[in-house]
Amino acid sequence: MIPLRLDELPPLGALDARAEEITGVKVDSRKIEPGDLFVALGRGVDFQAEAFERGAAAALVPERPFEAMAALGRAVRDRASARVVGITGSTGKTSTKDILAALCAPSARTVAAEASYNNEIGVPLTLCRLEPDTDVCILELAMRGFGQIAELCEIARPEIGVITNVGPAHLELVGSLEGVVRAKGELVAALPPGGTAILPEEFPVERDDIEVVRLHEPEVVRHEGRTIVGGVSFNFTARHQAANAAAALAALDSLGLPRPDRVDVDLSRWRGEESPLPGGGLLINDAYNANPVSMRAALAYLVERAGPRRRVAILGEMAELGPGAPSFHQEIGVEAANDGVQALVAVGELARGYLEGAAGVPVTRWYPDAAAAAAAVDEVVEPGDCVLVKASRALGLEVVAEALAAVRA
Repeated sequence: MIPLRLDELPPLGALDARAEEITGVKVDSRKIEPGDLFVALGRGVDFQAEAFERGAAAALVPERPFEAMAALGRAVRDRASARVVGITGSTGKTSTKDILAALCAPSARTVAAEASYNNEIGVPLTLCRLEPDTDVCILELAMRGFGQIAELCEIARPEIGVITNVGPAHLELVGSLEGVVRAKGELVAALPPGGTAILPEEFPVERDDIEVVRLHEPEVVRHEGRTIVGGVSFNFTARHQAANAAAALAALDSLGLPRPDRVDVDLSRWRGEESPLPGGGLLINDAYNANPVSMRAALAYLVERAGPRRRVAILGEMAELGPGAPSFHQEIGVEAANDGVQALVAVGELARGYLEGAAGVPVTRWYPDAAAAAAAVDEVVEPGDCVLVKASRALGLEVVAEALAAVRA
């Protein structure tokens, strides 16, 4: 991290300083390195001694945690020369961030958000990893309601903004697709004059002082288990990742960085991870999150990867869809039936809607939670099956994928 003198920071709370300067910021005492500031959030106050044992330069118990993290992130951003890219969207923002990081790495010193560090804590933590020689900082910006992206942009000040797509996500909080557009549009509004907005084809823009790059359906070539988009060979096969790659390539071009011929992307955990199952089967673990758009994409990928294998979809409920949630779940059930899913496992109360829409699917099951599904999954999955596991994050459906993987082991 770009070093910060503690006496240059505003009062943020109870500070126990053992040095005048900090060279990192952590909120997990287990990750402390010498010179770090340990910010004790919530129960973190109980781990200050451990932080000092690991070499912390100071420990802070903030009066207002989000404001303290924002101040730290802002202080580093003010001192940084890195170009900042902000990425949001209803789906694909984490994968687009991962792909852009892999594209930038060969030619620029790059810092990118870890996993889904995309909120009031995660964004400042990413900014606090910037070094004096960092060229590019790639941030993922989450939206749980109006104003959040604007607040994150005030801290990060991105000059390039990417909106991957707009779909029915977080409707419980913003009310409609128009609300999603308004909330995501806070990123466009935050860009400086001369900045670049990389946007879906129909996304409205009222500004004339920024460059607007429109995203189109990319041309895709499959070759030897890889996907070629924009002349770059990527190590994934999922069709929806090609759209994310196109968005990342547009950001790479806006940064003025060269396109590599070939890149291997280390996608964040539980986003389409594939592993073998007994009898030549295949597990697609996409359990990190879900909404109607990503569910449809995942089911299409299940069809593509299954080939002649039996298609099994283990789908947990989709959260934050508001009053229309039951109909969204029924529509996904219809999609599963149309895609030829032969066994459908629904998990969670709202997920009953999948089964209501899944007329004609030979095998259907419902379980109240992920633990119950994990305990009974071997009653549905057979050797040689191709199995998709997907749900909203709150359901924790990765335990089902872990149970399947344990059978393989």
